Amino acid sequence: MANEEKKYVESAGRQVSLPMVRNIGIMAHIDAGKTTLSERILYYTGKNYKIGEVHEGAATMDWMVQEQERGITITSAATTCFWKNHRINLIDTPGHVDFTAEVERSLRVLDGAVGVFCAVGKVQPQSETVWRQAKKYKVPVIACVNKMDRTGANYYAVVSDIRTKLGANAVAMQVPIGAEADFKGVIDILDNKAYYYDGDENGAVIRIEEVPAEFHEKVKEQLHSLVECLAEVNDEVMEIFLADEMPSIEQIKNALRESVLASKIVPVFCCSAFKNKAVQKVLDAVLEYLPSPVDKWDISGSNPYNGAPDSRHCGDTEPFAALAFKIMNDPYVGKLTFFRVYSGVAEKGMSVYNPRTQKRERLGRLLQMHANQREERDSIFSGDIAAAVGLKNVTTGDTICDEDKAIVLEAMSFPEPVISIAVEPKTTAERDKLSKALGALAEEDPTFRVSTNVETGQTIISGMGELHLEIIVDRLTREFKVEANTGAPEVAFRETITKPANADTKFVRQSGGRGQYGHVVLDITPCERGHGLTIENKVVGGNIPKEYIKPIEQGITEAAQTGILCGSPVIDIHVNILDGSYHPVDSSEMAFKIAGSMAFKEACGKAGLCVLEPIMKLEITTPDENMGDIIGDVTSRRGSIAEVESDAATKFTKINALTPLSELFGYSTALRSVSRGRASYSMEPSHFDNVPKSIQDKIVEKSKS
Repeated sequence: MANEEKKYVESAGRQVSLPMVRNIGIMAHIDAGKTTLSERILYYTGKNYKIGEVHEGAATMDWMVQEQERGITITSAATTCFWKNHRINLIDTPGHVDFTAEVERSLRVLDGAVGVFCAVGKVQPQSETVWRQAKKYKVPVIACVNKMDRTGANYYAVVSDIRTKLGANAVAMQVPIGAEADFKGVIDILDNKAYYYDGDENGAVIRIEEVPAEFHEKVKEQLHSLVECLAEVNDEVMEIFLADEMPSIEQIKNALRESVLASKIVPVFCCSAFKNKAVQKVLDAVLEYLPSPVDKWDISGSNPYNGAPDSRHCGDTEPFAALAFKIMNDPYVGKLTFFRVYSGVAEKGMSVYNPRTQKRERLGRLLQMHANQREERDSIFSGDIAAAVGLKNVTTGDTICDEDKAIVLEAMSFPEPVISIAVEPKTTAERDKLSKALGALAEEDPTFRVSTNVETGQTIISGMGELHLEIIVDRLTREFKVEANTGAPEVAFRETITKPANADTKFVRQSGGRGQYGHVVLDITPCERGHGLTIENKVVGGNIPKEYIKPIEQGITEAAQTGILCGSPVIDIHVNILDGSYHPVDSSEMAFKIAGSMAFKEACGKAGLCVLEPIMKLEITTPDENMGDIIGDVTSRRGSIAEVESDAATKFTKINALTPLSELFGYSTALRSVSRGRASYSMEPSHFDNVPKSIQDKIVEKSKS
């Protein structure tokens, strides 16, 4: 539907019209140059007056001390800037897999994204992860090949890699002028002009010239390739193409924008953000091809009272609806709730409704964020991203809306933690401080969990990886001033069954007076990985009254959560509650809850219980001469080599392997030792798999000691 057909009303107080707003994220594999690109965008849009470098710890978007020390992005930072009369709400997301939740929640509220790829490293494992996340939330993407100044840079190889590894219909939009140290600029194949970035002017001064003769054929070839790709997804272009004619540049641009919005095509641009070359053309592409809030017209949700599908569309006069996507504890203003307004206007002091808690809350101060700096606002309009102070019971994924026109917008889902450590305060006086600090951190981060080991009384913290937990402990000390001791990392194991089984269990207690009676018959079946735990009630004839079914389910769920073999949750199992009996006097909810728990444990005992461990997808990049040693080391860690890919030009080899997480603690030190510091690696969770019997026996024994 064209913009003019979409009837939206804008408030008189708006700075920028809705079709001229862009909500975009910068996403990529670690070290592809996302933050460096974000810094250039802030500089060229006039938001910053000097460029902050990541390697100097001076990047605006990497404002946390931990980010500046490590030179990586840990938390997604939001800011707003202006380019050619358009408003760009920009979120710079982390690349490290331990902080994948930051990418997940950011993409949920963004309309478009810029996928950044290293011109040398091409598509890497975390590139695939963020790409999957973008597809999950139907976020249109344009690609930017960064680091064109690096030795081994190859723009066309990256375009090809995006096609083969990500399955995306990638099309080159530019022809680079030179590469590596000779990268001078780009040729735009649509306006047929060469853009040179000379001297030390931070790329702010651009020389535009006619296309040099030696590039004529290449530009013609790339333009033909672009039209050919468009013909496959656009009927108008196809008709012109089949008639052996060339569509006009305007027709190509319109068809391209339409195809990008429908996620059918990914236009690929190139730049060297660090050397300040061609970043402005990426900004132009954001305006040209990525959607405005008007393009993302129907925002789907559900009615909180009956679960029926419902929707909203943008406009300042629509009923208010916004999604809280991030919680942050600010040392100066307290709890900050980041939210995206989908419809209506958020105003300072207004009352909003949270369908999850079924309570009203008041919006206190409204803040426009620029990384960790704040600007007070009276109103936040439809399509904008901001933060609020004063929302007490709102968590990540909650909808806040108009109570009279309530709606629940789709929340985001997060992966389960895979690694745990025990943590305790150095002094008993700090116990309460530690508890409050961990509570605040858990509220901020949905992939961080805090629990108590029932047997030992220890506080256990769980997260996505060693680095994730290392950052958490570091923040405890620096931000919350809590000194804590930590134990060695523990893998988050799971339990499952290998065959079907059943149980017929009675819980009977007589102690004078009213007793306890619960009788449950159930069967359990193993399911495929990723199924989780499902329970189905198949009781007929009123053998168990309806009011006792829920307690039985609670008993089963709690038993599954605490595990049977080694205290780890039981997963990938389906439970059928088949039959049972009750006593008119002695039966109670508690009796049936205990009976459900006992029956589940009894059935599991017959069903061939086994322990599952998290398997990581490991990608190692190593000099060719170290390849044999590294493959040997991975194999000794129970790893299986999936793929080995050599690059003759760089004399480096890429090794893909599947390796148990329990064997990878301290792997970075071992890898540095084997390769004399030249190899690098990245890993991300792949799946859970059976632990070998000999190791399982040790795990079970350890859990009982």
